[in-house]
Amino acid sequence: MSQNPFEKIFNYQIMTRLEETDSIAITAQERGWLKMMLVHPEAANAFTPETLKRLEQILHMEHSGAEMKEIILEKAKGQERSVYHPHLRTLRRMIMQDQGFRLSYRTKLGETRSNQSGFPYKLEYSMIKREWMLIWYSKSRRGLMYTKLDHILYIQGTSLPSFRIDRIKERLQNLMDNREKQALIEIHRRYNGELSRILYAFSCFDKTVHYDEDFNTYRIKVSYLKDECDFLLSRIRFLGLRVKVVEGSTLQARMQETAAMALARYAQDELGTTRHDSHEDRRLMQ
Repeated sequence: MSQNPFEKIFNYQIMTRLEETDSIAITAQERGWLKMMLVHPEAANAFTPETLKRLEQILHMEHSGAEMKEIILEKAKGQERSVYHPHLRTLRRMIMQDQGFRLSYRTKLGETRSNQSGFPYKLEYSMIKREWMLIWYSKSRRGLMYTKLDHILYIQGTSLPSFRIDRIKERLQNLMDNREKQALIEIHRRYNGELSRILYAFSCFDKTVHYDEDFNTYRIKVSYLKDECDFLLSRIRFLGLRVKVVEGSTLQARMQETAAMALARYAQDELGTTRHDSHEDRRLMQ
């Protein structure tokens, strides 16, 4: 059912007012989810006491799913790592406030690097490894560094002049642009009805979708980093016949290699069976 003009005008005014005040409208389900998250043991670590108290006061009168926690049953599972890390709050504020830092950390080989100057760029969480990673610019190496938060031994914020921050950000952007690759993935027309599922498979990548009306075909332009190539390939293989890489020489070569290895394996099995059958036939004929 379409809205009448008065409803449209009212909704537009409401949305405009929310944008002007930097407010976000949330649903009752979202408020219920937030209230349930606040009773989680990690909430005390994830928020400052003031923020936690303020959120609890705002949501005090809301009915939510917090009470549902008592009736939710979970399957038995192994010990789960905490999704919160003590360095998260500190690093997040440094990124928001454009601060530099000095840190000491442990390498993969167990060596300790002390008193390293740098600038935080991004925090990433691996759903597979269930751990946090800091991407930062190293002043001494003049390049990007990837350090697990669990490997950081010490960190302290430092102030930088604005002109140095601008130069570092420009350098960071150039480094990321040089490392970023793009691929064009086409969805087979037969599976257009599964568009939402296919897009969900690429949800962790920056992407744009283009629809060709003449051919009734969707194409997804995916941007990814060099070290994300294997994960992107796993998503493409997971989707099988639904998608095809039409641009992106690296991905195409890897997919051709995978297909060739699979075909070779089945060909060997087939030849082996044929040789076995021939030997069996000869034995029976004797």
